[in-house]
Amino acid sequence: MKIYTRTGDKGKTRIIGNDVLYKSAQRIESYGTIDELNSLVGVVIANLSEKNLVLKDELQEIQQLLFDCGTDLAISASDKKHEFIFTEDNKAVDWLEKKIDDYSAKVPAIQKFILPGGSKTASNLHLARTVTRRAEREIVALMQEEPINDYVLKFINRLSDYFFAAARYSNVLDGVDDIQYRNSKPVFR
Repeated sequence: MKIYTRTGDKGKTRIIGNDVLYKSAQRIESYGTIDELNSLVGVVIANLSEKNLVLKDELQEIQQLLFDCGTDLAISASDKKHEFIFTEDNKAVDWLEKKIDDYSAKVPAIQKFILPGGSKTASNLHLARTVTRRAEREIVALMQEEPINDYVLKFINRLSDYFFAAARYSNVLDGVDDIQYRNSKPVFR
């Protein structure tokens, strides 16, 4: 198999179902941002601190799920022969919610906003959270243009919450305090 197809030489790419779109199309932006996020999760894994290696397996699972998200976003709305990977039966959102609840129970309660940062691992997880939020915005923009797999959006929405909770837990594991935003009034109760 050749890696290059030459389709991109004209600014276009082929998606699942053989539709050809410009690389600037919202569908391409959406799954391209998911690909970027998946690469970033790989960077997070490669830079986990010793105390944060407990996160490695679940982050690798998230990479698998992100690839599934990208696949579902690459399926043309007009394609009737390819089925989505994410369905109502998929337990990925439930799994993330359990992880969020587990990590939230292991970190100090907060009342104010915190700044992204702390340990190196936590900082990388916060970066993943912000790229996840951008991916979510890209998917919502696509959803406004044409039908998408709603379960992908739900997973991505929950994933940003997971990265927030995991970043806070990572700071606990590394013995580093969260950094409170100095001008924040109490917002969490």
